[in-house]
Amino acid sequence: MPIKQAVFIDPSYPDFLKDGLFADSDPALNRDNQLLPFVRLKQHLEARGIPVHTADRLRDGSVVAETNHYWSIGLTDYAALRGRADVRLRGFIILEPSLVAPRLYAALPQLTRDFERVYLHNTVGDGYSLRDVDRRRLAKIHVPQPYDDVVEAAWNRTDRQNKLVVIAGVHNPRRRKPEFYSKRIEAVGRLHLLQAIDLYGRGWDRWWTRQAATPAYWRHLRTIRANYRGSVASKTDTLSQYRFSLCFENMPMLGYVTEKIFDCFYAGTVPVYLGAQDISDLIPPDAYVDMRDFGSDNYEAMWNHIRSMSDAEWQRRRAAGRDFVRSSAGRQYYDSPLNIIANDFTD
Repeated sequence: MPIKQAVFIDPSYPDFLKDGLFADSDPALNRDNQLLPFVRLKQHLEARGIPVHTADRLRDGSVVAETNHYWSIGLTDYAALRGRADVRLRGFIILEPSLVAPRLYAALPQLTRDFERVYLHNTVGDGYSLRDVDRRRLAKIHVPQPYDDVVEAAWNRTDRQNKLVVIAGVHNPRRRKPEFYSKRIEAVGRLHLLQAIDLYGRGWDRWWTRQAATPAYWRHLRTIRANYRGSVASKTDTLSQYRFSLCFENMPMLGYVTEKIFDCFYAGTVPVYLGAQDISDLIPPDAYVDMRDFGSDNYEAMWNHIRSMSDAEWQRRRAAGRDFVRSSAGRQYYDSPLNIIANDFTD
């Protein structure tokens, strides 16, 4: 008996093809449980008799239904599917900001012609151009998050250092602006002099790479190398060792809120946030410290503020982050793929 309907998703990177997008048992692909939103989506739909696979299974013909609902989370290899009577190009989801994926934003005019809906961080053109874009097909995306509660073992940890931690990889903005990569490096350099921060992440030990070829990196190379503590196996575990985290997004962009601040909430670490200009409309202001309160670059004033923060205030901010994750507003991120794909594909 032929399959009536199936859902196919092109992931953000080829590594997640061959159904790797749902490989929650693979520690390399499912780092920090980033795949759980898609695993939940697959379980939800398949419980209703609707198969869910990555889109290479549709392209190679190994799984085909009478109606094939196609979604992409960044890959653009859909030309062969365009015009097929058995395929609906349901949605294109852009999780990266325009700084990281400029070609996707440049392709918006074509994407809004080909797809029934295009999801992105904001629909008003902040950070990208709306020229020739069918605005009627744009919709807001919340970046999918793995949990709807804190990670209790991490959140309850009490032996924490009263300093900042930052977990980030080395990135080169390649002269694209506005960007916060350089600001993150500057913050590490300045805060290191105050013995206020530890740096973790990938690539900081390979100072000769193209990714490291930025003025900010070379300007702060000595302090970066002195401050670097290595890569991490678990962001949650590392964050739980600190009271505060430097939480800078890759760029300022309306609606652009990533896993960085959620990772802090899960671990019970208070984030010092810089990113989405409308962050206070998205997440309660008492759940984080807003770097803009210190002029966005007065790191000394920020450090003096948080290091003298009372335990009562620190606990209140942690609790506010936990309460947000558990709230209906927080569940918009937890339920993101379900809200978009599971609720929309049968229209």
